[in-house]
Amino acid sequence: MSDVGHAPGGVRRARYAVAAVFAVHGAVTGSFATRVPWIQDHASLGAGQLGFALAFTALGASCAMPLAGRISHRFGSRTALRGLLALWTMSLVLPSLATNLYTLCLAMFVYGASSGTADVTMNALGVEIERLLGRSIMSGLHGMWSAGALTGSAAGTLAAHLGADARTHFLSAAAVLTVLGAVVCSWVPDVQPAPDEEPPPRFALPPRSALLIGTVGFCAVFAEGASLDWSAVFLRDRLDSSAGVAAACTTGFMLTMAVARIAGDAVVNRYGAVRTVRAGGVLAVLGGLLIVVAGRQAVAMAGFGLMGLGIAVVVPLCFAAAGHAGPNPSQAIAGVATITYTSGLIAPSLIGGVAQATSLVVSFGVVTALACGLAVFAGVLRTAERGSRTQIGARTAAVPDPRA
Repeated sequence: MSDVGHAPGGVRRARYAVAAVFAVHGAVTGSFATRVPWIQDHASLGAGQLGFALAFTALGASCAMPLAGRISHRFGSRTALRGLLALWTMSLVLPSLATNLYTLCLAMFVYGASSGTADVTMNALGVEIERLLGRSIMSGLHGMWSAGALTGSAAGTLAAHLGADARTHFLSAAAVLTVLGAVVCSWVPDVQPAPDEEPPPRFALPPRSALLIGTVGFCAVFAEGASLDWSAVFLRDRLDSSAGVAAACTTGFMLTMAVARIAGDAVVNRYGAVRTVRAGGVLAVLGGLLIVVAGRQAVAMAGFGLMGLGIAVVVPLCFAAAGHAGPNPSQAIAGVATITYTSGLIAPSLIGGVAQATSLVVSFGVVTALACGLAVFAGVLRTAERGSRTQIGARTAAVPDPRA
């Protein structure tokens, strides 16, 4: 256990450092997403084979995330995050080296495992900074992740437009992001376990609180995954939109989420997590209804915008609630993250299956029904409101001195 850094300047610097970590993490995801077509062609895969390989990302994350708490306990949060974030940034290179289905599956498993462990560790640190500040910051941190993803996506789009080899692109991006990650990790809090604190188990079932909180996250991530992967298809097939307009709808959805997350902390601090999520659920349902009844492009695009606005802050608040719900934030966050990763994995394929059997309108009717769960189950996030007001207990964080 180490001393708590109480100086406001030190806490603020730690917050900015953790926000930068979120941006670096998101930039890797954004970089990868833009080069998936290149990876598919390089490995000579069909659409079904590519989907099968991409599923190994969630599988790797789900298998590795429970280990994050034990790694942080063994090395301390700062050292653990520095190493795990470096593994994540460097793993970006692996998918571009795959030449067939089997090597891509292996690459995506490692890619997902490194992503998941770094994800859990940085969210646990975000919760720790939130405790030090005594107000909500998780939405803004996830907003920085979205900003990083948009930045990585923009750079990847430029690289693809210039015809750059993805191996060169990924190697360059990984080098830059690894250096940035190492620098910003020097400023994050170093949470050390108490001398008599037992290490968390290597693998354990999520606590009951994480399962309840994960239910809310499941509903939000399902809507997010469905909208990201199917909004452009909906506009093209249902409303005969051009490729440019359809792509603009997806981009608008992402921008809406990013802006809402960055601004979301002010709303949460004023109205609380429960009321914010309930209001978000209402907006998401209204957005879903607009999508279902849309006869014009503008109506559908407005619906997707409302959907993004409604679900934007839900996952950050779920992580915050999990971190405040018990004595082992990493274990609880890992449980919630596993559930949300699973939702993100099954949503696109389930929407496609329902659409093939019926129509995309019915598919987004399912999304709208699940969005109702945000309003119904928002009460389980009340632990985040209680936790943000508690005094810091046995777990303490040392904020680095900038002169050290």
